[in-house]
Amino acid sequence: MERLKGKRAVITGAGSGLGRALSLELAKQGWRILVTDIQEERAQETLKLVEAAGGYGESFCCDVADKNQVAAMADKVFCEWGGVDLLVNNAGVSVAGFVGSSPLENWQWIVDIDLWGVIYGCHFFIPQMKKTGAGHIVNIASNAGISSLPEMAPYNVTKAGVISLSETLRSELAPSNIGVTVVCPTFFTSNLLENFRYDTEEQYKIAKKLLTWWFSMDPHDVARRILKAVRKNKLYVLPQIDAKFVWYAKRLFPSAYFRVLSFCYRRGIHKWLLKV
Repeated sequence: MERLKGKRAVITGAGSGLGRALSLELAKQGWRILVTDIQEERAQETLKLVEAAGGYGESFCCDVADKNQVAAMADKVFCEWGGVDLLVNNAGVSVAGFVGSSPLENWQWIVDIDLWGVIYGCHFFIPQMKKTGAGHIVNIASNAGISSLPEMAPYNVTKAGVISLSETLRSELAPSNIGVTVVCPTFFTSNLLENFRYDTEEQYKIAKKLLTWWFSMDPHDVARRILKAVRKNKLYVLPQIDAKFVWYAKRLFPSAYFRVLSFCYRRGIHKWLLKV
């Protein structure tokens, strides 16, 4: 594709999980990748795997919540690489909690990383991408931004914001031949629990079961579906069946969707299913 002919990618949060899986899938195709992560040693580990898989590039330590660090990352790519063909705003964290009792510090933390991190990435990369008139942006959101499950408000809000931002960019960037894809998965294997913040032990147990259950998708499968969507210039990626079910249920039957969700939550059906 003309939009991706340079095979230069920047992936945030690439030290593990989906970011690492995307890096390795692109490496198999010979891409040059800037592997970025807040933990430099993890970025370097991913870079070694990238090189072993047939790709090449550099590692870069970046805290996406710091606009100056994101700006420096963008400057490096455009000055030293001459541009970028694929930007993946992937870095993220998770917070569970009740509105009104979840500490405001947790809200600030997740908004700074999951929402502002994506905003900064778009803000500092888009102007230069417009000049080249090509490229693609992938923003990693979550099905949480659609499903609005209870006790997940901080996470839900940031991911809904990422979805809305991506939808806006889709039309804004069309005249510049820049594609936009937003990814809304449910559960897949990741290290999200490492920095997971929560109000109650029960919330942690539920999150752990959902992320490690048999139906959790392998991150490489998610990565391949994302790259397929990029090639086809699709806006939405809903990798799993349950993600698609929630998408259609909420859009076709919004009132019924929330009645059923409220019914299940009041009766603790989710706890019974997960044996929590």
